[in-house]
Amino acid sequence: MRRVVVVEDEELVRKGIILTVDWASVDCAVVGEASNGEDGLQVVEQLQPDLIITDIKMPRMDGLEMLRRLRENGNRAQVILLTAYSDFAYAQTALKLGAVDYLLKPFHDGDLEEAVAGTLPKTDQRQTRLSGPELPVGEKSKYVIKALRYIAEHYHEADICVASIADSLGISKGHLSHEFKKATGNTVNSYLTSYRIHVAMQLLRDCRSKVYEVAEQVGYRDITYFSATFKKVAGVTPSEYQKQCQ
Repeated sequence: MRRVVVVEDEELVRKGIILTVDWASVDCAVVGEASNGEDGLQVVEQLQPDLIITDIKMPRMDGLEMLRRLRENGNRAQVILLTAYSDFAYAQTALKLGAVDYLLKPFHDGDLEEAVAGTLPKTDQRQTRLSGPELPVGEKSKYVIKALRYIAEHYHEADICVASIADSLGISKGHLSHEFKKATGNTVNSYLTSYRIHVAMQLLRDCRSKVYEVAEQVGYRDITYFSATFKKVAGVTPSEYQKQCQ
């Protein structure tokens, strides 16, 4: 699973990318985010992602300058640039700096997944040459990968928690928490919540299920708690989100 960092100054757009894109379908997981190029530099240097999704126009430092500095520092992560400005000069500069794709905002459902999928051959070849996975080599990284897979397979279970995930892997709760945070930048619980809400958004967009049914399908027994959690992540209630998608 490839590691992704999202750099976007508009919070709703950034959260939308993180939570509504079907990352699992393109064998990716978002491990970090930033709201401007300066913070993006630090996050990328710390987490060393395989793929960076970044806006071009941002305060403090734009996406092109961030990419330029990353390249000067020897970073070779693949980059997909997002912009609301259809200026070919941006695209030319982006390509010279090694960007693999360039999308105009607002893009449609599936566009970003398609762009990310387009990076797969190059990423696979690069990893083959390096003979190593995207996470640090060793037993600890294997636990994190297994934890991510466990969450993807069991998120709908109401009783899933850090302890149950750790038990399934045969390690302690504290050990899993430490390694997960170190490898992804997120706690296990925050990742589980984000994953559940991401799936809930997909189900709500389909419009065939009621809010309480969606809550149950993603592991929430308490509809009030589900609604509060959804709003905290998405900025709107599940009902409001579903209406927006109709």
